Amino acid sequence: MLKRENLHHYQNSALNVVLNKKKCALFLDMGLGKTTTTLTAIHDLYYNFSVERILIIAPLKVANNVWHKEAQKWEHLQELDIAIATGSVDERLSAINSNKTITLINKENVPWLIEKCKWKWDMVVIDESSSFKSARAKRFRALKKVMKYIRSIVLLSGTPSPNGMMDLWSQMYLIDQGERLGRTITNYRQRFFVPDGYMGYNYKLKPGAKEQIMELIKDVCVTMTAEDYLELPECINVNEFIELPDKAKQQYKELEKEFIISLDDIDIESPSKAALGNKLLQICNGSVYDAERNVHEIHNEKIERLKEIIEDNPGENFLVAYNYKHDLEKLQKAFPKAVKLETAKQEDDWNKGKIKILLAHPASAGHGLNLQYGGNVIIWYGLTWNLEYYQQFNKRLHRQGQKNIVRNIHLIAKGCLDEKVLFFALSGKAKTQKDLIDYLKHELYQN
Repeated sequence: MLKRENLHHYQNSALNVVLNKKKCALFLDMGLGKTTTTLTAIHDLYYNFSVERILIIAPLKVANNVWHKEAQKWEHLQELDIAIATGSVDERLSAINSNKTITLINKENVPWLIEKCKWKWDMVVIDESSSFKSARAKRFRALKKVMKYIRSIVLLSGTPSPNGMMDLWSQMYLIDQGERLGRTITNYRQRFFVPDGYMGYNYKLKPGAKEQIMELIKDVCVTMTAEDYLELPECINVNEFIELPDKAKQQYKELEKEFIISLDDIDIESPSKAALGNKLLQICNGSVYDAERNVHEIHNEKIERLKEIIEDNPGENFLVAYNYKHDLEKLQKAFPKAVKLETAKQEDDWNKGKIKILLAHPASAGHGLNLQYGGNVIIWYGLTWNLEYYQQFNKRLHRQGQKNIVRNIHLIAKGCLDEKVLFFALSGKAKTQKDLIDYLKHELYQN
């Protein structure tokens, strides 16, 4: 629940930024109510004649299931008329031509919208703005073309810089067209970064650059963390280390060293370090793809440990995160009654306690879904490299409305890449993002 002494400050801080700045970013921690806060700001701006048409860009499941449901929960928001422009071309055009106040569209269809439809929105809200972090992405380049028609733009994210400070440039550009961080990504790199790594293809921050960047953007950003505003039960990380069989260890080491192993008379190769990382994570989970996408089983250690955990906790429901398609297939074979999360009805059934094991991929279930009522245990069968997916997925259960201690259980192949992903890649990037969040954080934003 919201801490009563902070509730007034929380609501007014976020709302005042949108109403006063018009172009801004709300970096609100997962579970702090970004959707309701933004809809309230939209309501006030619309009825004060500050904006006429609002476009909300969101992940597909969030566009289909979250925003209109949230509007129906609150009396002051029910008068907002919302059209959902997802699905087929005809369905999208029908929603757009309905001329409702708010149009919802999924992020993948932004280039289509700008290319095929007459622009008529003077306010844009980007839900999970880190999906626009790449300056080369079609959706970012498309949106740049219509910025001159937009009076108000609001960026929403709980994870604004999942891969480091480089992710901030394109998001800030949508707010100020380069006023603060430079008009091009090249200018931004030259000003704040130096080449790093092999052949200079990576970049690291110059000394003091992080503080300079955060100082430049703080006037158009408001940041709030759940620990300041929510009284949530504890969240515990549990690491289950799994010893691989000797044969699987040997195959793992061989692939790691030689970039090739032979399985079932078929050579499985990794042409690059990135591909090698995926192959090694696949082996950690128990199976691996060959070049023809055929699946070769290596071991069942994670499946067997997962069975033990579920059997030892008969009163719990489990949200299980998988990484690869063959992980899903193996899980479905081992647990025939498990349900793959695909529909809003399955979300409702989970929250009603009707589903014992819910299988979900972090990329599709990491944003906007409220799963806190159906259980309090997440099991990471396979880890993801993506910090944003990891953090967002964990917050599906550890959010407002959860009444029990949340356990995030990581199944980790001992001595393998699983360990590096969890302890170095994810935790290292998280510190970069936390530095940003902490610097910008304040309880009451003043104009």
